[in-house]
Amino acid sequence: MRVGLLGGAFNPPHEGHLRLARLALEHLGLDELRFVPTALSPHKPDPGGPGAETRLHLLTEALRAFDPRCRVERVELERGGTSYTVDTLEALASREPGAGWILVMGSDQLADFAAWRRPERIVRLASLAVGRRPGAEAGLPAVPGLRPATTWSGGPGELVWLPSTDTDLASTDLRRRLAADPAQDPGGLPAQVLAAIRAENLYR
Repeated sequence: MRVGLLGGAFNPPHEGHLRLARLALEHLGLDELRFVPTALSPHKPDPGGPGAETRLHLLTEALRAFDPRCRVERVELERGGTSYTVDTLEALASREPGAGWILVMGSDQLADFAAWRRPERIVRLASLAVGRRPGAEAGLPAVPGLRPATTWSGGPGELVWLPSTDTDLASTDLRRRLAADPAQDPGGLPAQVLAAIRAENLYR
C-alpha cells in the first residue's frame, strides 16, 4: 500500500492544496492520498478562526467528488495538542505496518524541514514528495538518510520532486480577503468551500 500524506491547517482548504494533491496522484503511483489536518501547527502561530471540527468540515467539502483515492486522516485531531509529523508517522506505522508513506509538501515547507522535530526519524519512516512553489525553491535539506530520487520506490528516505503547482495561493491571504469583503469571491477556493464559508458566516 503506497500512501501519500498531505498535512496542513487547511484554514481554509484551497485550490493550491488540491493542485498539489493532483500532482501527487499523477506522479507517485499512490493507492491512497490522505489529507491530514493539524490540531495545532508547531510551525505557525494559531491564526484563530474556525475550530478543528469546522476546518474538518471545510476539508470534507473540498474533497467531495474530488478523487476516490483521497480521504481525510483524523489522527492529529484525535491526538490533540501540537501536531508533530514524527508522532503522526510513528502512530500510522504502528497502526498500519507494511504501508509505504510519503509526505507531500510544497517547497516552502521543505526549506524548514531540517528544523522539524526529529527529521532524521521522519526520513526513516517516510519519503518526501515536494511540489515546487513559485518563489520558494529549496535544495536537499541537510538531514542524515535523506537522498534524492527521480521516482518513489515505495520505501523511506527518498526526496522526489513534483512539477510546480503554478499557484502561490496562501490560506493567510484568503482569510484576509474574506474578512475584508465577505460578499466578494476571494478566488482560489473550491465552490463548495466558499458556499460553506458563506452559509456559516466564517472568517468575518
